[in-house]
Amino acid sequence: MCAPTYAATVLILGDSLSAGYGMPENQGWVQLLRDELPQHTIVNGSVSGETTAGGLRRLPNLLASSQPDLVVVELGGNDGLRGFPPNQLKSNLTKIITLAEDQGAKVLLTEIMVPPNYGPRYSKMFTEVYHQLAGEYAINLAPFFMQEIAADKSLMQRDGIHPNEQAQSKITQWMLPWITEALDK
Repeated sequence: MCAPTYAATVLILGDSLSAGYGMPENQGWVQLLRDELPQHTIVNGSVSGETTAGGLRRLPNLLASSQPDLVVVELGGNDGLRGFPPNQLKSNLTKIITLAEDQGAKVLLTEIMVPPNYGPRYSKMFTEVYHQLAGEYAINLAPFFMQEIAADKSLMQRDGIHPNEQAQSKITQWMLPWITEALDK
């Protein structure tokens, strides 16, 4: 895939996985993405601990200040870890998608999965929200970038939740084609 020739603004709306929790920001995957796509402006609107409700509250100001062409939504992990109902997750993500699209931005949704200890029923309902929204809004859904990373302890911080510095380039390479494809749409 080749990167678009125009200069776009990409807003990453995420949680600690995109905020670079536990490491200097310049070593996180979003900074590495900036290095891969120097023709674009990459705005990291990610905050550790963020839920979909928090992202939704912050989104209007982020949209106004950055005027993105693409919003990458990497939220929901903290909703799941807190056991929030999937219908609340869907409602918040729906509002995030429509707010971004109403401002003329494309949306790339990233799938989020919860740990298996939440039970198969909750896990299935949670993950289905992302697939439903991708279908309902005809937007791309990037598979959860932590699936393979979380299984490799050498790529995880001691907490077992957050990727370490060695994982960041893998996340960047995982997300890069999804982001360039969304920009080309």
